[in-house]
Amino acid sequence: MVEEATVMSPDQPTGQADAASRQRVLATITGALSDVSPGPEPERTETTAEKISRPAGPAASGDVIGLFAERCADYGATVVRLSSGRATAEAARMLVDRGVRRIALPAGLLAEAGPALTNSGIEIVKDDPPLASAELDQLDGVVTACRVAIAETGTLVLDHSVNQGRRALTLVPDLHLCLVRGNQVVPDVPQAISRLYPSILAGLPLTWVSGPSATVDIELTRVEGVHGPRTLLVVIAE
Repeated sequence: MVEEATVMSPDQPTGQADAASRQRVLATITGALSDVSPGPEPERTETTAEKISRPAGPAASGDVIGLFAERCADYGATVVRLSSGRATAEAARMLVDRGVRRIALPAGLLAEAGPALTNSGIEIVKDDPPLASAELDQLDGVVTACRVAIAETGTLVLDHSVNQGRRALTLVPDLHLCLVRGNQVVPDVPQAISRLYPSILAGLPLTWVSGPSATVDIELTRVEGVHGPRTLLVVIAE
């Protein structure tokens, strides 16, 4: 079918011409599809948003920390829950088991985690003055705290306060161990934003971490460690 071209008059408003062109295109498409029978309805699958919002397992019993641990593990992180008095010792054990010998530790965690790490034979490297990227890349990993953890999404949020170090410290080394206090875990994103409001007002940078760093190329091949740590360990102290 050959359609007659429409020539727009110089006096014709552009908006009217565009509307007329759209109508012609839609009429052509409708005519071409008039004898096409509709196919079967596609099978509906649960969306990611529905999976996140669906009460399941720990969520049904109100175990917010359990839900966070479950969702965080779904991303490929290693998560452990234990009493606060055992947190740093367990963190040191997990690092030693993975062959970690040199780690960066923010100044705000030296008193809390330093002794357990040192007693395990792990060398603590201070980021003061700030280490160059090449120096950070030579480390086995980094240990930090976080500002808040989100149960719904299994996400850690860092505002890079004194116990979390600067952003590069958590992005360059290949392993990140995060110490999370039980009272830092909130059910959902809105409550997390409420907790983060002072950090936002203070102009602190926010880093949102959902599992180890991962990306997918055009052939859908998953690659880890491109944009951040390849290994994420989470120790929840309750």
